[in-house]
Amino acid sequence: MKHSAPRGRQLKRLAGLSAAAVVAGLLAAPSSGAAQAPADPGTPPGVDEVASTPNINQVAYLPKTGPFATSTNTDWAFQGRYAFGGNYNGFTVYDIADPKAPAVAAQVLCPGSQNDVSVSGNLLFLGTDSQRTNDSCDNAASTSTAPGDRWEGIKVFDISDPVTPRYVKSVKTTCGSHTQTLVPGKAGDDSVYIYVSSYNLAGADQPNCALPHDKISIVRVPRSDPAAAAVVATPVLFPDGGNPGGPANQAPTTGCHDITAYPEKDIAAGACMGDGVLMDISVRSAPRVITTVRDTENFAFWHSATFNNNATKVVFTDELGGGGMATCNPEIGPHRGADAIYDIVGRGADRKLEFRSYFKIPRTNTDTENCVAHNGSLVPVPGRDIMVQAWYQGGVSVWDFTDSRNPKEIAYWERGPISATQFVLGGSWSAYWYNGFIYSNDISKGVDVLELKDVRTNPARRARTDEFNAQSQDNYRNW
Repeated sequence: MKHSAPRGRQLKRLAGLSAAAVVAGLLAAPSSGAAQAPADPGTPPGVDEVASTPNINQVAYLPKTGPFATSTNTDWAFQGRYAFGGNYNGFTVYDIADPKAPAVAAQVLCPGSQNDVSVSGNLLFLGTDSQRTNDSCDNAASTSTAPGDRWEGIKVFDISDPVTPRYVKSVKTTCGSHTQTLVPGKAGDDSVYIYVSSYNLAGADQPNCALPHDKISIVRVPRSDPAAAAVVATPVLFPDGGNPGGPANQAPTTGCHDITAYPEKDIAAGACMGDGVLMDISVRSAPRVITTVRDTENFAFWHSATFNNNATKVVFTDELGGGGMATCNPEIGPHRGADAIYDIVGRGADRKLEFRSYFKIPRTNTDTENCVAHNGSLVPVPGRDIMVQAWYQGGVSVWDFTDSRNPKEIAYWERGPISATQFVLGGSWSAYWYNGFIYSNDISKGVDVLELKDVRTNPARRARTDEFNAQSQDNYRNW
């Protein structure tokens, strides 16, 4: 998600908060009790009503609680029986041993947007993309103009005991960490590499974010000594300059919003504002751009990417309006604020990205609902390319892109607008498949757990993995 900030970096800020704490033992809340509306794609549900196809149902709901009750929920990571949900005020550890009865196991108060999370073994990584007064969890928003008085970047936590995370180390990165991508080291390298994506839309130098910001930061974290984490490279992805921006609200390329890696295949896809990028990551600390692609007709802001399991396709998203607009309507149409499916053709250094089609949810939302393509993941169905995806107040969509030229939705679940009279930001930030269920982190409501029962996706209900980070894709045939 992107959002205009006073310094022009298009990121969200938190009001200053102090004191760091871990609040454990919070009780699970009952179901949301939302009314069920008919599954009629032509009629938006009313305020707080739920509409869905018959093959998908909400099986659990937890409202936001404690210090996160009035703050924005963000991205997910999963490990074993736990889900780690980001929030602009820190992160929550959820016990999901029983997906139909999830419970809050702990909350870590550590303000700094967006607080996207990744996990690997005993380590959790928290990304900060708002200027803070210091690198501790006892910080406030910084108003200083001196780069040395402002901190943003990556925080490392030890989650050997997931319900008592322990802060280990911070690493400051240029322009902060809007999103972050975990890439494990190759054989013989017992390290984790964090590809840090950030950007500058101010059109001018900013503290800790000078133009041209045409690079990413790579943080290496030795598993045996996470306190030694440090930036080891800042590769320039656009040495000749990226997309300068243009009509239809196209963003200039001054960094990347998100990178999705497929470590087993040694490739990554970057959604870099005005450009889509395919990279070779066989050398973890030195990613190399294979090819780039632009959509000057319909894409305004390249936001995120998802490979199919065979790594022969990439789905890129266009976050038109930064997640803060009502774009799921006839005025915007089916090709803007949508997904774009690209086939990867060729081999090695000659690979190219070839456009095949767009996908957008086939429903009209109200003008009071923010709705646009956002974060999702594959549903592990052998032989098919199926994805679950968040669309903010457009809800959660499950769609099939096995035929790149003819994608089709096979299920959806959504709430009606938060308000019928005024525009209110909300909806599903991230919707991911994990061990047989769909977990949605709703910006304003809390956590929704959905169960999909469909002959086309039922094989996925048996797939199991011990760890899941959406931006670090694993070959689900190994699960």
